[in-house]
Amino acid sequence: MVHAFKKFGLNIVLDVASGSIFTVDDVAFDVINYFDRNRTFDGVYESLNFEKAEIEEAVNEVKKLIEEGVLFTEDEYKDLNLIERRNPVIKSLCLHVSHDCDLRCRYCFASAGSFKQERKLMSLEVGKKAIDFLLENSGSRKNLEVDFFGGEPLLNFDVVKKIVEYAREEEKKYNKHISFTLTTNATALSDEVIEYLNENMDNVVLSHDGRPEINDFMRIDREGRGTYDLITQNILKFIKKRNGKTYYVRGTFTSRNLDFSKDVLHLYNLGIKEISVEPVVVDETSPWAILPQHVDRIKEEYDALAQEYVNEKLKGEGFNFFHFNIDITGGPCVSKRLSGCGAGFEYVAVDPDGNIFPCHQFVDKPRFKLGTVFDGITNFELVEEFKKNNVYEKDECSSCWARFYCSGGCAAANYNMCGDVKKSYNVSCELERKRVELAIAAKLYLMEKGIEK
Repeated sequence: MVHAFKKFGLNIVLDVASGSIFTVDDVAFDVINYFDRNRTFDGVYESLNFEKAEIEEAVNEVKKLIEEGVLFTEDEYKDLNLIERRNPVIKSLCLHVSHDCDLRCRYCFASAGSFKQERKLMSLEVGKKAIDFLLENSGSRKNLEVDFFGGEPLLNFDVVKKIVEYAREEEKKYNKHISFTLTTNATALSDEVIEYLNENMDNVVLSHDGRPEINDFMRIDREGRGTYDLITQNILKFIKKRNGKTYYVRGTFTSRNLDFSKDVLHLYNLGIKEISVEPVVVDETSPWAILPQHVDRIKEEYDALAQEYVNEKLKGEGFNFFHFNIDITGGPCVSKRLSGCGAGFEYVAVDPDGNIFPCHQFVDKPRFKLGTVFDGITNFELVEEFKKNNVYEKDECSSCWARFYCSGGCAAANYNMCGDVKKSYNVSCELERKRVELAIAAKLYLMEKGIEK
């Protein structure tokens, strides 16, 4: 299977199975599309509106690439049984240190931080047991990850610090290293907190929705007041003191701001260089939901954003947009290409009581409980269900050209929107395919201009 498309004046051809990517001239582009449709070169000279010599040269070049095994290659992964054969280990934890929040964002999938449960904070005892669980179930893997999540994790800041301290001592006993991330709404970023995060967190994700009128409508405090001024001031102060360490400012777009490229550019114009703006995660009955009728408009917005993205890069400035970051040479390992984030068998979430779930979006769904940090994982049948949740288990994915980039999509989104972790949500698929095209095209274009390698 190949996927051929045009962007930024380039004719781009992706060989799906091998991951090979080519930029070709108009003749070769049409020859490749002809062969893709017909699986033969018979009739190509009569069908294409080019000189015979040009077509012949292109046909010979395409035949050569096919013989070299980099074009129209067969998908060998399906028959290798890689998913069944591997013995995955836990490598990443999402620690819900707070099921409470000081904000009341209108679109919050976590019910203002409570996850439809009693508002509570994780105890140090549970936090320690979670670290023990990670270290004891990580096999031979040396590098591990812990994400402090909520609600708002800074409402439990003292416990966060003590968990990190405990983890640093315990990881030595196992000869491992834990990288820490903290996701915050940025309301509590005092100088003390900023100093601690910059010293101890390998990554920090800060929430901000962009333009004042968007952020102040969506991201409100308990009294219904907007948060733009407070969080903007705090985030900019944090970034200034971050000294180049990794961070992301993450926004959410909804049906209210389908023109979200303006929010991305607003953040960039504030001086923020690391940006991720994501589609909202809510039920289709929500007034903020992204619906099928919004898809074409959103694709246009991604096009506009990609153009601004490359324009700024060409100026020698620019920003990083999460969905435009792509490795077109090596890419992720085979297992990740087939099954994505590893939710439920490599990556799990722990709620304040120590219950283990496949990821942070499942913690309000009791049927997805995998076990506890005290007793370990006990629901092995569910683990197997998630372990087998790969691109070959989904009809939509097995025939999709982007399957090795999205790895079958988000299991939680599939469940929330379709009622089945193995049922792909078409809206998400459409947007992902668009983002992958733009990411590939932007990378190739900037490489041709000598801006990127």
